[in-house]
Formats: sequence, structure tokens, C-alpha cells
Amino acid sequence: MEILIEGFSKKNKQEKLEAIAKFCKSPNKTIETFKSFDHPDASVQEVIDEFSENTISNFHLPYSIAPNFLINGKTFAVPMVIEESSVVAAASKSAKFWYALGGFHTEIVDTEKVGQVHFLWHDDIEKLINRFDELKQLLLKGSEDITVNMRNRGGGIKDIILKDLSDKEPGLMQLFVTFETIDSMGANFVNSCLERFAELFRNWHQNQPDFKKDGLEIIMSILSNLTPNCVVKCWVETDVKNLDGIVPGISGKEFAKKFHTAVRIAQVDPYRATTHNKGIYNGVDAVVLATGNDFRAVEACGHAYASMNGSYSSLTNCTIVNDIFRFELTLPIAMGVVGGLTNLHPLVKLSHEILDFPNARELMGIAAAAGLANNFGAVKSLTTTGIQQGHMKMHLFNIMNQLEVKKEDRDKVVAYFKDKNVSVSAVRTYVESFQLV
Repeated sequence: MEILIEGFSKKNKQEKLEAIAKFCKSPNKTIETFKSFDHPDASVQEVIDEFSENTISNFHLPYSIAPNFLINGKTFAVPMVIEESSVVAAASKSAKFWYALGGFHTEIVDTEKVGQVHFLWHDDIEKLINRFDELKQLLLKGSEDITVNMRNRGGGIKDIILKDLSDKEPGLMQLFVTFETIDSMGANFVNSCLERFAELFRNWHQNQPDFKKDGLEIIMSILSNLTPNCVVKCWVETDVKNLDGIVPGISGKEFAKKFHTAVRIAQVDPYRATTHNKGIYNGVDAVVLATGNDFRAVEACGHAYASMNGSYSSLTNCTIVNDIFRFELTLPIAMGVVGGLTNLHPLVKLSHEILDFPNARELMGIAAAAGLANNFGAVKSLTTTGIQQGHMKMHLFNIMNQLEVKKEDRDKVVAYFKDKNVSVSAVRTYVESFQLV
């Protein structure tokens, strides 16, 4: 069935619902289901509707807490928004284990953001190079009205440099701009500055009598989500003897050696590194979402960073020196605690309150700790019991929901699979044999 929807964005919410319901077998039931996910407070729902375009409902994800994260000597209950229960369980278990061993430690390497004005130069490059200092000062002064508030908070434009990329694409050059945005992620601020630069650049160019009038062609002005100098390091460390018994029957020294080898595999094999880093982002993304930040930008940055040496590799590193086990994550991540959803979404505001209103640097460390905790839990399982044992146990309730097991019978199923491998077919066989559905 082909249905062309004319003027969808101009319809009110009810009209949008009615238009979309035509795609479903039961239009009235469809509309009822969508409406059931609306916030009961109409004023709150109105705010949520305005987060995006063409909104017809809310899509719920579980909001969970991973408690007992000791980070730089301070204890946090970390909000995580994610649909996979094993992620929260792994983070919580790792946090509890490391709590007694000093917890997680973080260090901010830098918080520099990046933006670029890309342009084609159809003139003598030496002319532009020789007058670039003049242009740079013009750009800085001409954007002071945009940067004044950020400068008052200690941020602003750090530097503007001229990059020649004409060896890769004829005439291609760029203004490469670095920023400090303090407690905001800074995308709107950066893009506003860059678009002003493009305007000023055009005007300046037209007023240079010895420049070709058609010598400058601005292509685009946009921030970069690759921020290799906006980085947090997070690590845990302990004597290997303290790892004794972390998995029954395995000594701390043996566990540390296998763990170290597993991380090395992720450093040399891109196939393993991709899944390894995905495990890190299980934790990172969950915190990024809960705090109203942009997980797409965070992931894009991290995966690009993991490839900067020419081959995709692990974001974590493990060392064992003089029997000291150290597991460290180097995470490029731009986060904000002001702007965006942080002052609008009710649960985002509560997330920041639960975390005691961290500044952007502290939030970077919290997200990194969640990522390292999840990666530790995953590698620990992979090198000992295997990933599926705990993973599928956590999915047992999802399987029972899928099979429509009666609520009064679920304890029987949980008890039965306490010491058995969980799979959809195994659960189906058990519940059908005892007529629990």
C-alpha cells in the first residue's frame, strides 16, 4: 500500500497520528497505543514534543542506576539509559569490586573542541599565507559579540590556523579553529563562530585589490566531532594478588595474564577491537543519554580516534608491571552540563542532580568510568566463564515476556535455570512441558 502524506509537518499531533495509523492494521488501537506513552502532564509533554520534529509519541527506554561507583574518592550512583540489562549489571558488579580497591581514577588531558571553515582557493596561496595574521585578527575581533559570554566564563576561541589540503584535493584549504567551551558541549557556539568567520572572510577577500575576485569559494563551516584533544583518562589498578578469587578457581596472576592478552588482541585485531570498543560504549552511551548529551557525536569521535594510528584499535590498555595490574581507558569525549536538554528534560535534570551537579570535566570522568567498568566486566567474562552465561541469565525475563509466561509461574522458571544455560529454545521447552503459558 502506497500512502503519500502531504504537508505532514503542518498537521497537528492528532492529525499526524491519524495519518500514521493508516499504515497499521488496527488504526484505532495504534493511536491508542501511541497516546498511552504520552507524559501525563500536558505541559511536560509539550516540552518533549518540541525536542524534535514530527513527534507523535514518546519512545521509552529503561532508566537504571549503577550504584557504588567510587571515582576520585567520591561515591556516585550513576544513571544509565539503556535497553540491555546485562550492561547495568556488569557496570554495577565492576563498580562494587573496584570500590574496595580504591575505585576509579580519572585525569582530564584537555577539553579542546574543533571547528573548520572549508574553502577552495583559486589564487596564489602565498598571498593568503602572507596576510593570514591580518585575517586572523579580523576574525577574532569580528566575532567578539558571539564569544563575549563564553570568554567571561573562561572559554572562547583558542587559535585559528590555516591548513593547506590542496595535495589531496585541488585548491582545498581550511581554517582550523580550536575552542574552549567550558561546561557546554558547544556545538551551537562553535558553528555560530564559524559561520561568522566565513562571512568575514568573504568580505575581507573582496577588499583585497590584488586578489582574484573569484579566488575564494567557501564550501562549508561546521564543527568537527573528532576532538582528539578533548580527552579523559580513566584507570583502575591493584596488586595482582587482590585479583585472587575474582573468578573461582583462577589465581589473580593467571586472571591478570589472560586479561592482558585479551586486551592485546583488541589492540592488534580490528575485528575484535570493534566489539571490544562497543562494550566500552555500552557504558559510556548509557551515561551520555541519561545526562542529555549526544551519543552519536561521542561514538563517532571515539571510533575515529581509535583509527588515528592507521588501524582500528582498542581504546583501553592493560599493563602488569611488578605485579601491579593497571587497566586504563583513553576516551575522547565532548560533554556538556548546560544547554541542550540539560535544562529541559525532567529526567536529564534529575540525572545531574543525582550526580551532584558535576561540571563538564567531572561528567567526562563519570562516563569514562562507566565505560571502563563495562569493558572490565566483559573481558573478565570472556576470559573466564564466557559471555553468554551471565548475558542470557539477564535476558531470562525478556524471554519469559516473549513467551507470555504467567507472572505467578516466573519464579519457577528462574529457579529452574539458576544452574542451567539459558536460551530461548530451552526456556520454551521448559515452560511448554509444564504448561506454564
